[in-house]
Amino acid sequence: MKLSGSYELNIKKEIVWKALNDPDVLKDCIPGCESFDKESNTSFTVVATNQIGPMNATFSGKVNLSNIQENKCYTLSGEGQSSVGFANGTADVNLIEKNGKTTLRYEVNINVGGKIAQLGSRLINGVARKMSDYFFGRFADIVAPIIKEEKNGTVIEKNRIEKIKSNFLTKYIYSAVAILILLVVAIFYFVSR
Repeated sequence: MKLSGSYELNIKKEIVWKALNDPDVLKDCIPGCESFDKESNTSFTVVATNQIGPMNATFSGKVNLSNIQENKCYTLSGEGQSSVGFANGTADVNLIEKNGKTTLRYEVNINVGGKIAQLGSRLINGVARKMSDYFFGRFADIVAPIIKEEKNGTVIEKNRIEKIKSNFLTKYIYSAVAILILLVVAIFYFVSR
């Protein structure tokens, strides 16, 4: 599946380029990222946990940079394996500067397989779009936040994307609900005997 989009950033492309090559910034942009370790200037190992439909999937894999043209463009490619399937894809990222503003354009290509692929293309497309929008929206928020000035002179930063919280709470809420349902079924079974 292919996805594309763009963000206009009120900074020079050299600053955007530097952030696109910063492992800490990239880690903060990947939804559910637990670790993002630099192996070389163009290769990273990543572990991320995300909820895809009813499944919680922890992917571990590699992210590589290629087709690098400094301060202009590169291709981010990655592949990850999980107990529920695999995902791989590429993102072509281009920077265009005009009048001190940089337009970041991206085109993403994603493939999934295994149990995840059985969830259906509609759900997968929705999750892929959400994750892609999150990555680039979060990047834009980190690099060039939208700044609004209120009438009273207060300066407020507005986020394009809300930061995703840890899946820790979600896991335990689902577990608690499942245990509660099992208890109700067990009580109902013994009472009806």
